[in-house]
Amino acid sequence: MSDLFLFGVFPYLAAALAVGGGIYRARALRSTLTARSSQLLEGRLLYWGSVPWHYAIVAILLAHALATVFPSAWARLLGSPGRLYAIEVLGLALGVLSVLGIGMLLVRRLSLTATTGAMDWAVVLLLAVQAATGVYIAFALRWGSGWFLHSAAPWLASLARLQPRVDGVAALPLVVKFHAVNAFVLIALLPLTRLMHLVSFPISYLWRSPQVVIWQRAPGAKEVAK
Repeated sequence: MSDLFLFGVFPYLAAALAVGGGIYRARALRSTLTARSSQLLEGRLLYWGSVPWHYAIVAILLAHALATVFPSAWARLLGSPGRLYAIEVLGLALGVLSVLGIGMLLVRRLSLTATTGAMDWAVVLLLAVQAATGVYIAFALRWGSGWFLHSAAPWLASLARLQPRVDGVAALPLVVKFHAVNAFVLIALLPLTRLMHLVSFPISYLWRSPQVVIWQRAPGAKEVAK
């Protein structure tokens, strides 16, 4: 029963919360669709954390999507032992890179507590857990790019068809189940966090009047030469 709820019901609840909450926020709270960037407060850790994190996580998500949407082509790609080994090594390397990136962003948040809210901490910690469990799975449960095709990929495809089949994913180790559920937790939290800016498209900037940003300094303040 727990597997049926976690893998057959909860994904739809998470998607409904993400879509419904996202539409409400975009209409009623449009001014909050921002990452509230604190780059001006600290830019170095942002660069060294954000760049590897985004490159790694996009590649990992793309691999998951390709294996789910094109399972036959993915299976042919893994047909050669050499290609299978190369993909496994590449996946593990990308996972480690994502952990290092989110680790740097977590350290950055520790230095910006004044501008970090409870949901910010929740999201960055959940992302760190997601990346860490992914690396553990890649290292401890070898050849995941292969068994993913026969367990998680059919489950994800069945969710898209609105005919959830939980039998394959229910037989997976606990850490894999946790990894999958945590992903949908992040989806459910999307409209409540800064991550909402990922699905906002600021096309109005193309015709919006230009804005001028002016620094305000206290009277008598002097610039310090570096």
